[in-house]
Amino acid sequence: MDRSEIDRQVRGLFASSARGTRVALEQEHFVVDLVRGGTVSPERVRAAVAGRSYAHLVSFEPGGQVELSLPPAAHAAALRATLERCTRRLSADLAPHGIALVVAPVSLVDTPRYLHSPRYDAMERHFDAIGPAGRRMMRSTASTQVCLDRWPGRAGLEQWEVLLLAGPFLAAALCPSTRLATWLEVDPARTAFDDRLLHGDDPVAAYADFAASAPAFLDSAVEHVSTLFPPVRPRLGYLEVRFPDARPASQVHQMVDGLAVLLYDDERRRDALASLRGEQGRLADHWQAAASGELDPERGSTLLGLPAGAVAA
Repeated sequence: MDRSEIDRQVRGLFASSARGTRVALEQEHFVVDLVRGGTVSPERVRAAVAGRSYAHLVSFEPGGQVELSLPPAAHAAALRATLERCTRRLSADLAPHGIALVVAPVSLVDTPRYLHSPRYDAMERHFDAIGPAGRRMMRSTASTQVCLDRWPGRAGLEQWEVLLLAGPFLAAALCPSTRLATWLEVDPARTAFDDRLLHGDDPVAAYADFAASAPAFLDSAVEHVSTLFPPVRPRLGYLEVRFPDARPASQVHQMVDGLAVLLYDDERRRDALASLRGEQGRLADHWQAAASGELDPERGSTLLGLPAGAVAA
């Protein structure tokens, strides 16, 4: 694959917005048949929500997980209100069709792959060559992904750095499940649960090196870059925080508000960086410790400026 095309794609991902303070969310749910107990196909869900005002916000993951992709809001409270409203409506619309909406980081039932496309087929073949974790990730995990504006200049560099350095400690507070352990086993070449994205002074160059070193199983650079799954991902003017487990709507605003303060408050961000920069060489170990439950979750709460235990599931 042409390295120059990879570089071009990555430069586009690192575009910055103005100093906005928006927050957005991608909330994943499992859907379960109320009679048989198994998972439900996307076709049944689509039929249940057809014509609803929120239907355009609904999409699906390979295992049939329902994703609500909420547009940017001005603050965490507004985002929580939208999420709770959409979740209530979705749950109410699914119930008459014998479908229950379940918020959990890991599915407890056997889940087939409902979505088939060249991209997903190639992805699963690649992951199967490594081990079973790829299938578990695609079919049986769910997350609450938070999206925040990436600022230009020095502040944007700090935002990227603080999220990557704080990631394991935040995960210890936000992700007390086996989902993180699954992600660590999927394919280290395209998940980067270590310090490779912080090598050197240029995050664009570090991310391009990461992309170029990951095995390619799709033809184009656009498709290839879309199969990279680091804990924090650059996305055309914003940063996507990918590592939090799926959590109930009532708990989401605390996490979102804490992450927003960490990124948007210059003093808090720089204080956090000052305490974290010595941890870069141990990031891989910290991620492993977070996945095994051996990393202190209270440090994550402290970084988010929340009371002890406030973000625990």
